[in-house]
Amino acid sequence: MTDPRPLLFFDSGVGGLSVLAPTRAILPHAPIVYAADNAFFPYGVKSEEEIAGRVPVLLGRLTERYRPRLVVIACNTASTIALGPVRAALDIPVVGTVPAIRPAALASQSRVIGVLGTDATVRQPYVDRLAAEHAADCTVLRHGSAALVALAEADLRGEDTPDAAYAAVLAGLLDQPGGDRMDSVVLACTHFPLVADRLVAVAPRPLSFVDGGPGIARRVAWLTRDQSWPTAPVPGIAVFTGPIDPTPAFLEHLAGFGLDRTARL
Repeated sequence: MTDPRPLLFFDSGVGGLSVLAPTRAILPHAPIVYAADNAFFPYGVKSEEEIAGRVPVLLGRLTERYRPRLVVIACNTASTIALGPVRAALDIPVVGTVPAIRPAALASQSRVIGVLGTDATVRQPYVDRLAAEHAADCTVLRHGSAALVALAEADLRGEDTPDAAYAAVLAGLLDQPGGDRMDSVVLACTHFPLVADRLVAVAPRPLSFVDGGPGIARRVAWLTRDQSWPTAPVPGIAVFTGPIDPTPAFLEHLAGFGLDRTARL
């Protein structure tokens, strides 16, 4: 008997696709429900109280409707604020998204690393703890950018996004004291790996961009290691809390991640 229960990925928008992609590579037959809270997008400029009150309720509704075997909060902001309450509310495994400070510190030769995330993520004490535990001998620079979230969303819709906009975001790290020695950048928002190639292109020198997607995929595979899957790939579904973008470019991008259907929550 195969198990039809899906994996549920949750984000404020399309950023969680950067976590879905490596998970699909490891578990190609896994049924997928991808949920985007686009009615409340973007999370990075919302208060901690708003996010903590909203995310557990939404994930409770999604879990009741789709009966997943596991939930991935594929959003750094939601994970740093609401992971504990969500785990307390659900009786299935919940995997959060952790800024990849440890691998960035391990890779850094200059011992100066950057953390590029949303405003809500980079100010969290959780990031302080990760830096103290895994990068105590590094200078850790931080920059919050709602602009880069919007650029990633626009890029996925097929809109033109100028190089200068990406360069301005990167300058938020590079122009800080010590930024001239920074050699490794943590992409601490799941939207950002979707446009990592644009950041590489505008960087004034080689920089290593690190994200947590592959590690999350390995964690999902380990937690489901004894479970059965369908014998062939299953079309995935993208669920939105707000109006669905009907543009062909957007729907084509979703299909590229195996999400062939859309629905409203």
